Amino acid sequence: MNVIIDTSAIIAVIVAEPEREHLIQLTIGADLIAPGSVHWEIGNAFSAMLKRNRLSLNDALASIQAYRSIPIRWVDIELDEALRLAERLDIYAYDAYLLHCAGEFNAPLLTLDKALQGHAQAINLSILEW
Repeated sequence: MNVIIDTSAIIAVIVAEPEREHLIQLTIGADLIAPGSVHWEIGNAFSAMLKRNRLSLNDALASIQAYRSIPIRWVDIELDEALRLAERLDIYAYDAYLLHCAGEFNAPLLTLDKALQGHAQAINLSILEW
């Protein structure tokens, strides 16, 4: 089964958020897919945690190593279609990339972002419930 995974779910697993074990259970045997933008969002999330003193540089670098061990298939997104979706839903392109990806692969979206879940439901995309 394909699953579209976003930054929030990946970060929750890496930094051992309370949802970690359940997220891992949901993805056992799944092929994780993400638009390439998620890779850069991961770096941004860790830089934000550094800035807020939520973790040390050594912890961030160790987390990046853990992130690299997650088997994710990176895919390109059709920017024009994603921008149409962003305009239609009045959302940022990064969210539209994930939604477009879920639609293209006819795969459920795994995210902890409630707003993104709502947008997915609004356009009849499935969500992997956690």
